[in-house]
Order: sequence, then structure tokens, then C-alpha cells
Amino acid sequence: MLRYLPGLLLLLWQLLLLPPPAVPGPLDRPGFLRLGTRGPGGSPGRRPAPAAPTGTPYSGAGQHGGARGAGVCKSMPLDLVFIIDSSRSVRPLEFTKVKTFVSRVIDTLDIGPADTRVAVVNYASTVKIEFHLQTHSDKQSLKQAVARITPLSTGTMSGLAIQTAMDEAFTVEAGARGPASNIPKVAIIVTDGRPQDQVNEVAARAQASGIELYAVGVDRADMESLRMMASEPLDEHVFYVETYGVIEKLSSRFQETFCALDPCALGTHQCQHVCVSDGEGKHHCECSQGYSLNADKKTCSVINKCALNTHGCEHICVNDRTGSYHCECYEGYTLNEDRKTCSAQDQCALGTHDCQHICVNDRAGSHHCECYEGYTLNEDKKTCSVRNQCALGSHGCQHICVNDGAASYHCDCYTGYTLNEDKKTCSAIAEARTLISTEDACACEATLAFQDKVSSYLQRLNTKLDDILEKLAANEYGQIHR
Repeated sequence: MLRYLPGLLLLLWQLLLLPPPAVPGPLDRPGFLRLGTRGPGGSPGRRPAPAAPTGTPYSGAGQHGGARGAGVCKSMPLDLVFIIDSSRSVRPLEFTKVKTFVSRVIDTLDIGPADTRVAVVNYASTVKIEFHLQTHSDKQSLKQAVARITPLSTGTMSGLAIQTAMDEAFTVEAGARGPASNIPKVAIIVTDGRPQDQVNEVAARAQASGIELYAVGVDRADMESLRMMASEPLDEHVFYVETYGVIEKLSSRFQETFCALDPCALGTHQCQHVCVSDGEGKHHCECSQGYSLNADKKTCSVINKCALNTHGCEHICVNDRTGSYHCECYEGYTLNEDRKTCSAQDQCALGTHDCQHICVNDRAGSHHCECYEGYTLNEDKKTCSVRNQCALGSHGCQHICVNDGAASYHCDCYTGYTLNEDKKTCSAIAEARTLISTEDACACEATLAFQDKVSSYLQRLNTKLDDILEKLAANEYGQIHR
């Protein structure tokens, strides 16, 4: 054994002095992308991101395919788990670069219970879940938690880390959203070495469970292992950087990957009135007040609020061209200050009635015309015509006015009077004079003789009555004194 020792030492010495064998460069290996060479952007669920239209604003000028401009790109909701390698091969400064990369990706996302939720799985020979999807709901607390992460130890158990993420991080209990939510489940694994366990089978199970895997290799990372871990298509899910010093620049790549173009901001929505972003590149159209969305879900029509009977007008609702309405009142009413209710006008008091004689207010806020006594209302319901001049008291008859109809009359007198020549006044009739002048003279003398004879008889009767009374009185006196 000792005799072979010098030869072995010589062989070892030669091996140490020889340069390392040539290794194909990352760009020569099919199935992954190096920073700055990535093809058309993909998004969770393997949906290719649409190309930015001409004139779309960009941020991060100078970067290939820079991030979409603010307002045009909105990150879609995700359940995102970072699986980061912290084995001994990752030096402390390099591990800090990894944490910076994670924080910058978080900065590009909309974080919140209804938006993207983030968890971190730290691994080496052991696996530690630093925090779950439900632990932090805002960017500040997330980034602070990332900054506190420390490296673990030696070893690179990538398969175990993926299995732990699948079993413990992507569960509803840990904050992942269920299948009904249609929220993509995404894992980004960052490593600089070769896995010390099997990754192909566990990665296949993770992908079968609905987890989309992105693999980021740094420096000495094994490219074949990255390809086994990542989802298809590989050219959209495998990334490579030569050093940790440039890994943070990958954050813009993931911003583009997780970006949903906002058609409302792009102006490609075709909404007639209002475009509302729903996230994930989706939108819906709404209409301005007073309009309703048509069946095409894009154009708008004026709402007939009067037909809806929600207008509150007491009397009349009138549609306006603007999709609004106003209230009006029936004739004889005025609109109150609330612009909806109405009050009756007193047209009689206002003097706007046009009645010739009398204006009478009705409860309905209207009015009607009437005529003085002796007049009748004409067909126009406003003017009046004489009906009974006798009733008017202007006939001039001294005794009696007799109506002859058709606005005519004549005068008459009481019994014992006669109408004078003026046809209005009356004079008493001289009845005694008329009888004397018309009787027979002989009959008159006989009447006078009869009257004298009656008077003579009456005088003699009176004389006899006086004698009888005296005798009666004397007889009564004699009997008393006996």
C-alpha cells in the first residue's frame, strides 16, 4: 500500500493544478431562461400575458420588457409560497440578496386577504415554515417578517421542502383559499445547489394538486433538477442568474408574470360610460346615473324613471334627456319647494279665472264660473246671459212683474187697481162713483123712502120701550113700601 502512495499523491497534485473541465454555459442548456433572455411572459395557470399595445406606459425603463405602467398592470390574487434554500453554500450576504428578491416581488403585488397572500418556507437539511399565508395581510409586516429570516444549516433537501409546502403551507387551515375561489397556487423555489433528495416525484405530485412551480437557479444550481421541479412550459417557469448579486432584478420578471393587464386603463374596454376593473385582467361596464346597461353589456340607455314609479312626483313625472326627470303639477296647482308635491292654486283670488260674474274654487285645485241670480251660464262656461228680469228687480213694475221668458216681461196691478198708461204704475178704481153714475134714479128714490120709513118705525119703537120701562120701575117701588 505504501508503495502506491507517491503515485497517488502525484495524481492528486496534477488534478489540483488542472483547470476545471469546461461546463456548458446556462444559455447552452435547453429548457430554462437566463436573466434578460426570457421569452413571452407567462402567468399563473400557464396563460401567456398579452403583449403591451403601442403607447402603453412603462416603468423601469432600460429593463428588457419592463414592468407594465402603473394603472395598466394589476397583479392578480395569488396564494404564493416562497421556498428558499438557506444551506451553508448560501453565504450570509447572498442570503440577504435572496430576502431582498422576495421583498421586491412582494412590492409588485397587491397584498391583502382578498388579494395575494404570501408564505415563506425556509429549508436546508431541515424545513421550517417561517410564516403561513394567513399570518400577514399587508406589505409592511410581510417585509419585516422576511427581513427576520435566518439561514438554517447544511444540506439541500429540496424535495422535502416542496412536500412540506404542499402538506402544510398550501392548506385551508394555513390560509390557502379553496378550489371554489379559483385563486392560483404558486410556489417559487430558489436554490444554488443540487438537491440531496428526490424532487421529480414530489414536484409532479405538487403540480397534480394544482400548485404551479417556478424554479430559480443561482450560480452552481443543477439545471436538470430545476427542470424537474418546474411546471410546463419550462421556458416560462425556469429562471437562472449567475450570481446572487443580480437575483433581485428577477422581481420585475415576476411582476410581468403575475401581471393582469387592465383594459380600463388601456382604453380597450369598449364601455360606453364607465369601465370597472375586476382584477386578473377582467372588467365589466357600468352606466352613469340615469342610464341602464344594455344586453350587450357595453352600451347604455336612458332609464325611464317615470315608468319605474320611483320618482316620488305627486302629480306628473317628466323624463329629461339626461336620464333624469322632473316633477310637474296639474293645472291649478303649483310645485312645492320639495320639487315633488303640489299645492292647489286659488285662481279665483289670483284673478286669472275669466269668469264674468262669480268664480268658485273647487277642492281639486280648479274652479268653475257661476252667474248672478236671473242670469244663466253660457256654453263657454264663463260668460252669463239674462234669464229672468223680474228676479233682477230692475223691471220698474209698481205692483207685479210677470216674466214672459226670453228676457222679456210685463207689469200687472193688484186687485182694485188698474195699470196706468206707462205700463208700470197702478191707480185705485173709483167703484162707488161708478155705481151711482150707472144706477136707475127711481130705484134710488125708493131706497131713500124705505130708509125714511124704517127710521120712523124705529123712533116709535123706542118711545114705547121707554114707557114700559117707567111702569115697571113704579110697580117695583110700590111693592117695596107696603
